[in-house]
Amino acid sequence: MTIHIKTCFLKDSCQLQEVSYETFKETFKDQNSPENMKAYLERAFNLNQLEKELSNSFTQFFLIYSNHEAAGYLKVNTNEAQSEEMGNEALEIERIYIKHKFQKHGLGKVLLNKALEIAVERNKKKIWLGVWKKNENAIAFYKKMGFVQTGSHSFYMGDEEQIDIIMTKTLL
Repeated sequence: MTIHIKTCFLKDSCQLQEVSYETFKETFKDQNSPENMKAYLERAFNLNQLEKELSNSFTQFFLIYSNHEAAGYLKVNTNEAQSEEMGNEALEIERIYIKHKFQKHGLGKVLLNKALEIAVERNKKKIWLGVWKKNENAIAFYKKMGFVQTGSHSFYMGDEEQIDIIMTKTLL
């Protein structure tokens, strides 16, 4: 298996949108109503929104490829792009999504390591993320990677409020 990570730019917005829709639906469609899924997908992954995020100098997206096929992506935020006020010494992993058929091949770990590398390069003291409290596989993965629960916040899936666990890893 050949693995390659590519930084996303505005010209990649359509491919990023396609991967975003697919991975989000695969991950959450069984636990959410079709109406709430549709509302969230249209709000979070429409081309205007993705292009706005891609243009933000404090946000970066990375597509990961397995054997030349887009398998998932990573989104990281720093400074005011973070979804919670964590300060300039923190880096947020807002999204790590891997297509279902590529899961359990170590690609999530590759993307997490990419985020850690970015945090170290930028002299961040901690890295954090929010993960839905019902996403037990992801929570177990992040714990295994050294993250601990440090709080929680609300996440809206359409009109439904859900709770994300905030997990943080302190960097040396």
